[in-house]
Amino acid sequence: MKILHQLLFIFGFALLMTLPQAVQAQNGEEWIPFNQKRLDYNRKGMLILGSWAVGNMILGGALAGKTYGEVKAFHQMNLYWNSVNLLIAGFGYYGATREIPSQDFWETIQAQQSIEKILLVNAALDVAYMAGGFWLQERGKRLDKPQFIGFGKSVVLQGAFLMSFDVILYLFHRNHAVELPKILESIRITENGLGLLLTF
Repeated sequence: MKILHQLLFIFGFALLMTLPQAVQAQNGEEWIPFNQKRLDYNRKGMLILGSWAVGNMILGGALAGKTYGEVKAFHQMNLYWNSVNLLIAGFGYYGATREIPSQDFWETIQAQQSIEKILLVNAALDVAYMAGGFWLQERGKRLDKPQFIGFGKSVVLQGAFLMSFDVILYLFHRNHAVELPKILESIRITENGLGLLLTF
């Protein structure tokens, strides 16, 4: 009985270790559409972020010079904040455009998990930004500093947008990840032994 358990363990381990290699070796190109869709989501997301940044920079730059006090500070912070957003969007778009969709099983899994984790961490940071913005507003009221209040309102606005952006993009990627089990369900053992085959 002990020998049977050992044989089953060895067979199961060999099957587990062979699966990823068989998937990528026989049908590596089948992962390309999945990875391409992930990259498309990233590109579109960076275009949205970049458009938001440019709009805020134009409006903030135009109105910061025509307003005073709290309102001026609000537009100034929008301009400063979104200059950083524009850089992030630019680098993100460039990276998503230059990346070649992987044919590798493990790279596909890792890339999908990585983008989901990044978006969740970003969403948590966005909540922290909003909390910081509310704190700035309260501090500005206590110290009678209109500039702090304006900065705080801007940070709350930008944090709220980024949180919505990150959560929505995460949901798109999470929904896309549901396709992975469907791909893996189509794996079949071939007639020639332990070889595995993807069928679509």
